[in-house]
Amino acid sequence: MRINRSSGVAGLLALALTLPACSIGGGGGGDAQSAAGQAVVASGTFVIDNIDPGSAQGGSAGKELAGQQIYGRLAKPDATGKLVPDLAESWKPNADVTSWDFTLRGGLKFSDGSPLTAEDVVASFDRLIQINGPYAANYKGVTAKAGSDTTVTFTAPAPDPALPSKLTTLFVLPSGVPADGASYFARPVASGPFMVESFRPSAELKMVPNPNYWGGAPKVRSLTIRSIPDVAAKLAALKTGEVDVVWGVPDDQIPSLRSDSSLKVEAVPSNGNFTMWFNSGTPALKEADVRRALWQAVDFQTIIKQLYPVTGQPADSPLAPTVFGYAPQAPVAYDPDAAKKALQEAGYPFDQPLRLQFGQASFKPFLQAVVSSWAKIGVKADLLQKEQAVFIEDLLAMKWDVNFQLLGTAGYDAATNLGRLYPCAAKRNGYCNPDLDKVLAQAGSAADREQRAELYAQASKIIWDDAVGMFPMTSKVSYVWNKNLSGFTLDALGYPDFSQATVSGS
Repeated sequence: MRINRSSGVAGLLALALTLPACSIGGGGGGDAQSAAGQAVVASGTFVIDNIDPGSAQGGSAGKELAGQQIYGRLAKPDATGKLVPDLAESWKPNADVTSWDFTLRGGLKFSDGSPLTAEDVVASFDRLIQINGPYAANYKGVTAKAGSDTTVTFTAPAPDPALPSKLTTLFVLPSGVPADGASYFARPVASGPFMVESFRPSAELKMVPNPNYWGGAPKVRSLTIRSIPDVAAKLAALKTGEVDVVWGVPDDQIPSLRSDSSLKVEAVPSNGNFTMWFNSGTPALKEADVRRALWQAVDFQTIIKQLYPVTGQPADSPLAPTVFGYAPQAPVAYDPDAAKKALQEAGYPFDQPLRLQFGQASFKPFLQAVVSSWAKIGVKADLLQKEQAVFIEDLLAMKWDVNFQLLGTAGYDAATNLGRLYPCAAKRNGYCNPDLDKVLAQAGSAADREQRAELYAQASKIIWDDAVGMFPMTSKVSYVWNKNLSGFTLDALGYPDFSQATVSGS
């Protein structure tokens, strides 16, 4: 085992592409900050409180935002969701799709100048499994073995045609990074475009180019990501030039921003849905009829129209339309009278409030509207906003009755969403259905693409009809940026890629 450490600045943040994205151009003049070639971005949507890409602790969205610019992956999705090479230049399965051979690029190096080899990929994978983080369930029974310095073979216990897509959640670290590597991640060694210069959890992450990045060092002199949760403060920083780009802007702010000639605005379709799981382990929520009645009681069409006229669209599946395996389902019609009657007939305990947990402040108006809809039929709910690390901890511990997330699909494949989160063994939402398990197992191992799509359609129907959760909205992400910034890639879950970005004067 070996561990590479840099005595100076080390690596972090390879900003992830989880959704469809598009490249952005720009022009115009810049202020002193821009002339120095420094890019500053503000995310009020994600808080970066942890930059260990395998850890189950901290906000997973923030780790994705950080992880995809500091750490390389074997492959990553392009602007259309197609997998394209990153650290690996090619990959291919064996005849029965039970194993995949990945060939790394030649001459790869970490930010400290040490070679990046297949052994590092294997060690990173083994560490991910050992930590048992949020994505470990994608790799049950999978093993990794280095065949040479540039070849890695992943072997699964059954055919797994989605394995390359699943591996977009594997970030490559040097061999020897311990499972409990808190001190190491103060200055990690990078395998992606940027290295960490300084990091203040939940406040600011500052990075500089990785001179040994295989794709060439980024053009900006530095890249800083600041957490600015307050919308007004975030937009003020944009307009004064303190930051160059923001995202997750509320829809009601977009018209005035579009009228500002110094700014550019774009909303990007995502592979993420607003997802509100019911905890089927809660006695009051055990029956599908009850869960469906609670869904039926909320006027999501009106809520979306009022709050998200630009970035929202009613969902018709647990998956977004951009994801392989998406299949539209019959809409759940708003009918509060029928919902109340069904709950009364089921003996629903109207005097017991539901615990509705969420993590990000930007979603609070939407959830307040949901609670208000339930109140009209006598259903009580306590809206619980939790700091991101606590939210994740309580999510996994099932300390909630209703859980809200903007849930994306890594690799654009249903296997990384339905196949990971909804089997009985996942224990993610208290729901267990052996029939669904059987369908998901068949879908996960079917080599034929059309057969996989049909099986995931069957799985989506079971999840939808049993109201495992409410799936009200497919989202877009709104970006606003000053024209001095160009060349970055928009990502629909808020993980923009700045490896090719420039600022005026740089």
